[in-house]
Amino acid sequence: MSQDYRFGIEEEFFVVDADTNTVQRRMPAGFFDQLKLALGDAVTVELLQSQLEIATEPATWTGGALEDLRDLRGRAARVAAEHGLGFIAAGTHPTATWDGVRHTQANRYDSLMEDLQMLGERNMVCGLHVHVQLPDPDQRVDVMRRILPYIPHFIALATSSPFWGAKQTGLMGYRLAAYDELPRTGLPELFEDNAAYQAYVQALVAAGAIADSSYVWWAIRPSSKHPTLELRAPDSCTRVEDTVAIAALYRSLVRFLVRNPDHNRQVGAVDRAIANENKWRAQRYGVHGSFVDRVQQRAVGVPDAVEALIALVSDDAHALGALDALLHLRTIATDGTSADMQLAIYDEAQHRTGNRGEALNAVKTWLAETTLQ
Repeated sequence: MSQDYRFGIEEEFFVVDADTNTVQRRMPAGFFDQLKLALGDAVTVELLQSQLEIATEPATWTGGALEDLRDLRGRAARVAAEHGLGFIAAGTHPTATWDGVRHTQANRYDSLMEDLQMLGERNMVCGLHVHVQLPDPDQRVDVMRRILPYIPHFIALATSSPFWGAKQTGLMGYRLAAYDELPRTGLPELFEDNAAYQAYVQALVAAGAIADSSYVWWAIRPSSKHPTLELRAPDSCTRVEDTVAIAALYRSLVRFLVRNPDHNRQVGAVDRAIANENKWRAQRYGVHGSFVDRVQQRAVGVPDAVEALIALVSDDAHALGALDALLHLRTIATDGTSADMQLAIYDEAQHRTGNRGEALNAVKTWLAETTLQ
C-alpha cells in the first residue's frame, strides 16, 4: 500500500458556544466521552481544552477523504449541538484571547505546560496536518529536505488566521507567527539523510530535552507514530474542499519527489533562507503576495507559483486519482482563502453597522456555518 502513497488528514478545530461562537473555555461533563462514542479514534483532545482534532482513516482515494471529512465534521457537530456547542475551523479564532485558558489534563499535556509556560497558554491556534506514506520510510528525511522550497505555497493557500484577540493582524496567516514561538518549530534543518536526523533526535532525548520525536513540531516532519511524512504548516481550512485540495497537492508533490530524486537535490543554506523569506511572505500576503525565485532572480506572484507547481505534479496527481482535487487550487488562488473571506465579511459588516464587535460576530458566524457547509 505504500506504493499508493496512502494519506491521512488531521484537522484541528476550536470548540465554541453554539449561540455566540465564542471559544468554550471548559468542556461540559460527558462531552468528549460522547464524541468518542460517535467518532471513535477519529477524535482526540488537544493541548488546550478549547480545541479538538479529527482525523481520517488512511486513504488512497481523494474523493473518499472528502466524504470522510464531511462525515466527521457533521457527526462531531451533532454531538456538540447536544451540549450547546459548535466548531470553527480556522488558524486562529477571531476574538479568542489566551488569558485564562485551561489545558487538557493528561500526563503529556501537564508536562508540556510545565515546560512551555506562557507559550503553552498562548497556543490558541489550529492547524491542518497531512500524512503521506512513502514507499521506503527512510526516504522521508531526503524528501523533507527537497520539499522545503514549496512549504510557503501550502501556507499561502491555507491562510485562515487574519485576526488575533479581536484585532486585525495585518497578516493573512497569523497562526504561524504565534505557533513559531514554540521550540522546534518553523522549517526543519537541512539533514542530509535519515541517519543525521536520527542523530539529532537521539541527542535531544539522551539529554532529556524531549521524550521522543513527537516533540519536534516543524512545519514538516517524519511522523513518530506512522510511516509517513507529515505536513504541518497550513492553517486549519474553513472550507473542506480547500483541505482536500491541499492534501492532494502535498501527496502529489511527495510522489513527484520520490520519482525524481535529482529534483532539488542541491537544496542548501541559501535555499532554506529563501524559503524562510517566502514563508513570511505567505503568512503576510497569502495568495496576493509573491515569492522570491532564486532561479529566475525575480519575484513570482503566488498564483503563478501555484500554477507552476500544478504543472509540475499534474502527472502524479492524475496517477493518484487526485487531479480534480488538485485543480481546486486554482479557485483558491483566484478567489481567495478563508482569510480573504473573513476580511471581506468584516469590512462589509463594519461599513454597514459601524460597529467593530458586530463585524467580528459576522465573521464568526460565517466561520461556524462554513465549517459545516
